[in-house]
Amino acid sequence: MSRAFLRWRTFVLSMVLAGFAVAQEGEGGTRFILAASWQPAFCQTNQRKPECSSQTKERFDATNFSLHGLWPLRQNYCGVSKDLQAVDKDGDWQKLPKVKLTAENASALAKAMPGTQSGLERHEWTKHGTCTKMSADDYFGVAIRLMDDLNGSAVRDLFAANVGRTVKADQVKTAFDKSFGAGAGERVKMSCRRAGSVRVISELTIGLSEDAGSAAGAGAGLAKLMQDAGRTSFGCDEGVVDAAGF
Repeated sequence: MSRAFLRWRTFVLSMVLAGFAVAQEGEGGTRFILAASWQPAFCQTNQRKPECSSQTKERFDATNFSLHGLWPLRQNYCGVSKDLQAVDKDGDWQKLPKVKLTAENASALAKAMPGTQSGLERHEWTKHGTCTKMSADDYFGVAIRLMDDLNGSAVRDLFAANVGRTVKADQVKTAFDKSFGAGAGERVKMSCRRAGSVRVISELTIGLSEDAGSAAGAGAGLAKLMQDAGRTSFGCDEGVVDAAGF
């Protein structure tokens, strides 16, 4: 993994977290973020990664959102040794300890998070999951269920129906409101990036309430967690929904 990519990822993550932290409103406010990638866009500029070189137009992540992570705000590397933090920041995530999951969750995660082919789940647990009160199995179980909600929604349908075309902010917000209640679109930030001469939508980061930090609380589903979160600025105003393939 290139250091340029790691620097870019760190910068984007810091901007996303700062945006949610500054712009939150309401009773509980945003305490967690669900990061959902549009994998074909990610792969346009990361073609050598295993999950990208193996991607096909038929695979699940070609027309569904992929799990990037579930992030507690303002907390990283809780109880993680300096040595392991250094390994994580170096970017060779396969050198991190293996995450202990049930066979069912491991199979579901491989589908929801293609980045497991590069050890992304090890990184996500080391940096973010350790700052929750959940076991690794519960942490990823929650994230998988929330991704199922997202991929069963009008938001996923909007993207899948517009592969190769431009989607605007208002369309995305409307789709969120339709599936997750009025105002849900105000809890979302959209990120875009350049792929050649085209600006593609790379990721949606979704604000969630503190209940996302427990398996029981997150059982209420994505709609409830979003409605109890704070609002944020939307970010990118429009972008192309990239198709699988380079």
